[in-house]
Order: sequence, then C-alpha cells, then structure tokens
Amino acid sequence: MIFAALVCQVLVATAAFALPSSRERLAQRIARRAAGAHQSLPKQLSSGPTTAVSNATNAEFSSNWSGAVLVSGSGTYRTVTGTFTVPTPKEPSGGSGFHSSSAWVGIDGDTCGTAILQTGVDFTVSGGSVSFDAWYEWFPAAAFDFSGFAVHAGDSITATVTATSKTGGTATLINHTTGKQVSHSFSGQPSLCQENAEWIVEDFEEGGGLVPLSNFGTVTFTGASAGTSSGTVTPSGATIIDMEQNGRVLTSVSASGSSVTVTYTGP
Repeated sequence: MIFAALVCQVLVATAAFALPSSRERLAQRIARRAAGAHQSLPKQLSSGPTTAVSNATNAEFSSNWSGAVLVSGSGTYRTVTGTFTVPTPKEPSGGSGFHSSSAWVGIDGDTCGTAILQTGVDFTVSGGSVSFDAWYEWFPAAAFDFSGFAVHAGDSITATVTATSKTGGTATLINHTTGKQVSHSFSGQPSLCQENAEWIVEDFEEGGGLVPLSNFGTVTFTGASAGTSSGTVTPSGATIIDMEQNGRVLTSVSASGSSVTVTYTGP
C-alpha cells in the first residue's frame, strides 16, 4: 500500500512537472510569432449555415472573417481607422486549451486578395490564462508583433492603417488607456488594389490552419471611418459578414453610423 501510494505521488508530480507554466506558454507563443507563424488571410467564403439559425440574416458568410467591409471598384481607400475595447477572451462552451481571435482594421482582402495592409490585436486564452498581442501585417507576409506595446483586457485601442501608395504605408496603434502609441512603416510591398476597407474580428491562421476560435464576447469598433480621395466615409451600409464554420454561424454583426459591432454567438 505504501509503495502504491508512493508510485501514485510520483506519477502526479511527474504529470504536474510536464505541464507548461504560464511563462513557458507565453515563451512558446512568442517563439511561434517570431518565426512568422501568425497570419491573417483574405476573406475565405463559406456556403453558409446548414440549418436555419436566428442570427443568419446577412448576405455573406466566411470561415475566418466577421465584421463589415466597404467595397469600391475605383480603388480609392487610403486610410481606415476604428477604436475598440480589448475583450477578455474565454474558452468556448465545451472547449479547453488554446483559443484565440483577432480584431483589426485593414485595406483589401475581400474583392482584392493579393495584398492586405492591416493592424490589430490578438486575444488568446490558454489553460485559463489570457494574453494579448499587438501586431502589423502586409499580406502575403506574416504578422509581426509591435515591441514594447502592452495591451490588457479593457484597454481602449485605436487601430489605423494608411496607404501612402499602393506599395507602401503605415500601421498605427494607440492605447488610450496607457497613453502609448506605436507605428510601423512599409515600402516596396506587393501592390494593394485599395478596393476594400474593413473592420474585422478574425479566426487567424497559425501553423497552416485556423486556430481554435476564442469566445471574444463583443467587439465594437467606434469612430470607424475610411478615407478616400474624395473624403471620409463610414461603415454604414457596408457589406456585413458573419463567421460560419462546420455549418454553424458563430457571430452576429451589425453596422450603423460610424460603428461596427461583432458578437460571438457560437458554442
């Protein structure tokens, strides 16, 4: 009996030792991102829900995007901005382990998928611990984290992208809660079409597939606008996109005036 008890204690201790600590999980996540593992993708169309659901009232469905998109065939979008409060991500019902999602603003990626200029924040829950990453990306390159820019749940973030040309521009994040601002400049990039302006919550790709989606609650972009050659427009009247995976709609989206609201509804 004593021997059996000792063996049990050793096994429990070994299992506990094998579990990565929150610091180790953070280091692993940073290493993956430093290697260029995180990538936002162009909108991936889906066929829509397999059964009727109450929130499937929008015309478009995507497996990775949820939010609002303005489309201009004349290629006039020069800047996109929006402010959102960073949510506290939760594991979806019945889920456990790593889950994440990302809120961002961007130019292109809908009707033009060859390049995207974008910036935003990831919110991740893993083993009960939450973490946040502020990033910039010019697709088809991977996303890269801003250095020294802390983000916490409840922070008010303004995200802005500006195309100074079709192959160059800037990505800027302002944390109004901490008073910090960061920016990254691009040049010599794959050419934008400047056809699309977006306010999106995304299920991004990491390691060759979409990450398990976190329950992000509600993300509302306020002060949302897009600058064109002829002035400023809001997402009022934009195309609404709901996220659908495996025949189930996971979000509900609305746009009114200068705001876009994305609410997680699925499991």
